[in-house]
Amino acid sequence: MTCNVAFIGLGVMGYPMAGYISKAGHNVTVFNRTGSKADKWIAEHKGTKADTPAKAAENAEYILTCVGNDNDLREVTFGDNGIFKTIKKGAVYIDNTTASATIAKEIYEHAKKNEFGFLDAPVSGGQAGAENGALTVMIGGDQEDYDKANHIIDCYSKKMKLLGKAGSGQLAKMVNQICIGGLVQALSEAINFGMNAGLKMEDVIEVISKGAAQSWQMENRYKTMIDDKFEFGFAVDWMRKDLKIALEEAKKNNSPLPITEVIDKYYEEVQGMGGNRWDTSSLIRRFRK
Repeated sequence: MTCNVAFIGLGVMGYPMAGYISKAGHNVTVFNRTGSKADKWIAEHKGTKADTPAKAAENAEYILTCVGNDNDLREVTFGDNGIFKTIKKGAVYIDNTTASATIAKEIYEHAKKNEFGFLDAPVSGGQAGAENGALTVMIGGDQEDYDKANHIIDCYSKKMKLLGKAGSGQLAKMVNQICIGGLVQALSEAINFGMNAGLKMEDVIEVISKGAAQSWQMENRYKTMIDDKFEFGFAVDWMRKDLKIALEEAKKNNSPLPITEVIDKYYEEVQGMGGNRWDTSSLIRRFRK
C-alpha cells in the first residue's frame, strides 16, 4: 500500500533512509535545513521537496525525523514552522533522532492530546547500515502505533523491536552507546598491545574474531584501526553527544557509569587532536600518535 510520508532531516543517516522509503513505492516529501541537500535527494529519488517541516507534514500519514539533538528536534516539531502545526489526526510520527528520553516523553504526551501517534525510534548501524537499509531500530511507544507504522520502518531496517512505553527507544540507544564505547576502547588497547608486542594483528584478529572476543566493532573496524584510518562511520562529535545524554540519564536513575565517564574523556582527547569528525574507532589514536 502506497502511503504519504514526510521525512525531515537528510543528513548522513536520513538521506539514505528516506531513499529506501521512496524505493519501497511510497510518496515521500522531504525537508532539510540546507535546501541544496534536499535538491540533491530529489534529483536521485522519486519525491517532492517542502520549504518547511510544517509543509512537508501537512498531507502525510507518516512523518519521520532524523536530526541532530534535542534542540533541533524541538525546532522541527514544536517550532513556528514545525510539523505539529500541520500534522493530521491519526498520523504516526516516528523520530529516528538520538535524543533524550525526556523529550521523547514530552512529544508523546503532546501526541496523545492531539490524537496522533508517536514512536521514539533511534537507530544503530552507522552510515553503512543506513546506506544498506540494514539499521537496527529501538522503539518506544504504544503497540497500536507500532503495528501501524512498522511497514515504514521496515523499509530501512534489518531489525526493529518495540521495547516499552515512550522513551524506551531512547533509553535502549543509551545502552547501545555505552556498550560500543567500552568495546572500542578495549579493542584499541588490544590492537595497540599486539602491535607493540610484534604480532601481525590482521592474523590475530582473524583468529580471535571467531571466538569469544568477537564483536561488530572487531570485525568491521580492526583493519582501519591498524591502518590509522578513521573516515568510516559515526563521528566522535556525535558519540560524545550520545554519551552525554547517557551520563545525564544515569544520574537520574542512579546508575554508575565509571568506564563510560573515562571513555567520554578519552573522546574529548581525540577531539583535541582534531578528530571531531573521525569515526569512533579513533580512540586508538591516543596510543599511536
